Amino acid sequence: MASVTFDKATRVYPGSERPAVDALDLEIADGEFLVLVGPSGCGKSTSLRMLAGLEDVNSGRIYIGDRDVTDVQPKDRDIAMVFQNYALYPHMSVADNMGFALKIAGTPKAEIETRVKEAARILDLTEYLDRKPKALSGGQRQRVAMGRAIVRQPRVFLMDEPLSNLDAKLRVQTRTQIASLQRRLGVTTVYVTHDQTEALTMGDRIAVLKDGLLQQVGTPREMYDTPANVFVAGFIGSPAMNLGDFRVENGEAVLGEARVPLTRATVDALDAADNGKVILGFRPESLDRVPTGGPGTIPVRVNLVEELGSDAYVYGELSGSRELAEHLGSGEDSDQVIVRIDPRNVPDKGETIHVRIREGEQHVFSSATGERLPQ
Repeated sequence: MASVTFDKATRVYPGSERPAVDALDLEIADGEFLVLVGPSGCGKSTSLRMLAGLEDVNSGRIYIGDRDVTDVQPKDRDIAMVFQNYALYPHMSVADNMGFALKIAGTPKAEIETRVKEAARILDLTEYLDRKPKALSGGQRQRVAMGRAIVRQPRVFLMDEPLSNLDAKLRVQTRTQIASLQRRLGVTTVYVTHDQTEALTMGDRIAVLKDGLLQQVGTPREMYDTPANVFVAGFIGSPAMNLGDFRVENGEAVLGEARVPLTRATVDALDAADNGKVILGFRPESLDRVPTGGPGTIPVRVNLVEELGSDAYVYGELSGSRELAEHLGSGEDSDQVIVRIDPRNVPDKGETIHVRIREGEQHVFSSATGERLPQ
């Protein structure tokens, strides 16, 4: 096992003016499970491929442990990679697929057999060792691909969206198995996904990227409770955080009838570029449904109610003002507000409900830079 360090690692593809990965500074501890997450094109897979040696590093360095591997061939980096597609040999049995890399490396037959059986035991594949991949389910094939990586006993595991080809139920089951397996083996793991739910449930820490730039690194709880900027706030969490442009008046953030008190630290942090405005965020579970006409409430006209049994979510828009609706919503380019409500008391479509932000559960960002303001 070993730590991994990206030291201002940059990758610029030929013909492109903008780096796919721009001066990435990231330290991954020995035995840590780190998830790289972000939207399509953010540079997460490129970062993983740079670590694997499949992409050139135009500037900066990459270290595995204390060893500089920036210019080392992939086969000499002592890493094992699990891809989105299983890439199994269809004519080989499960056992032969898992042991093939060891066979090529000249490992004695008895040792290959021992390692394959141990990996199969860990992954509950013992009874399938003689089967061909076509006789396995998608989840079993993915476990075979995992087994092929495990038998090599690498210093670092690299996983590039390994669950993308599985159905929803199997994804939930397999991500739990992968996270448990990694903690059991204690091997440093870098896992790439675009699914922020996977990131929150699997990683010891999460690194969020956007346009090749690292936005924030932290534990799942840190990312959820204290997002560093508007992008991270809107990306992490499902359903997404509600975000809106509020005017600052007399120490309060004001939007329509809603008046949310701001701390002195927040007000003092504003500068001329903010133009007397802040971006205020609040999660669906941070809203309380209150009686009509209460002070500082936000009126929401219900468009849809999503009932999930233990939870219910209202999707609606600010009622009474088209202008306001254009400045408050959940998710990118959305004017819909999302509210988590009591599933035993759901409103009807077209009804207007009133909600208030729970004290201390708002997130305030600079309207000029999008960066989090002190609270």
